[in-house]
Amino acid sequence: MKKITAIIISLIALNVSAQSHQAFDAGEWFRFRIHYGMFNASFATLEVKETTLRNKPVYHVVGQGKSTGLLHLFFKVDDNYETFMDKKSGAPLRFIRQIDEGGHTRDLLVDFDHDSNTAHVFNRKRNTRNTYAIPENVQDMLSSFYYLRNNLDVSAIEKGEMFSIKMFIDDENHDFKLKFLGREVVKTKMGNIAALKFRPYVLAGRVFEKKESLTIWVSDDKNRMPLKIKADLAVGSLNADIDAFKGLKYPLNIIMN
Repeated sequence: MKKITAIIISLIALNVSAQSHQAFDAGEWFRFRIHYGMFNASFATLEVKETTLRNKPVYHVVGQGKSTGLLHLFFKVDDNYETFMDKKSGAPLRFIRQIDEGGHTRDLLVDFDHDSNTAHVFNRKRNTRNTYAIPENVQDMLSSFYYLRNNLDVSAIEKGEMFSIKMFIDDENHDFKLKFLGREVVKTKMGNIAALKFRPYVLAGRVFEKKESLTIWVSDDKNRMPLKIKADLAVGSLNADIDAFKGLKYPLNIIMN
């Protein structure tokens, strides 16, 4: 289960050139039910707040994941992710990663300086500080999803189209690729919802069975709400489904049969 909550919370996103609209606002909240095989493994939540950082108005997004039930007895997951994003540009200014996954712990605070293209990483567990070079338009694990929701032009997207995102994770820059697979209707507990389907290309190995192991669905509307995630893991499979939400900026279109 290591890194699985991070996958659900970050939802791996893509980088595009021009902002199209504001898909979310403060007060938005999502909860996902995560199944690992036959187990109801955990819940993950995403909440958007607003505050100020460095005298700038920012969105403060908090993502949390916790294991439940029998799995919690054998493999505890207690994760907290936070990002502070400039309200105008969507650029991440600060990122926090605090995780406890089966005894594997990490506590990082990352401050982004986009003027100097650097990231200042404070490892609070080891009490060390380091500075790393970052590329233009870089995102963190959490801000990337919200940047996607604001910038993806769904009117022009075509099946098979490829995108990429520059993302800074822990102490490294990564270039992720994402493929649009088409449009589908997803069955949720709220009803059937029209969706956009994507396949992020991940690293095959200890966590994922192969690089095409992850698939995500987001609502095909102005909200671009995350609906479902499916992952084929090196051991078993994982599914995450939207379980509850509130504070959507736009009405959710439920398809009536």
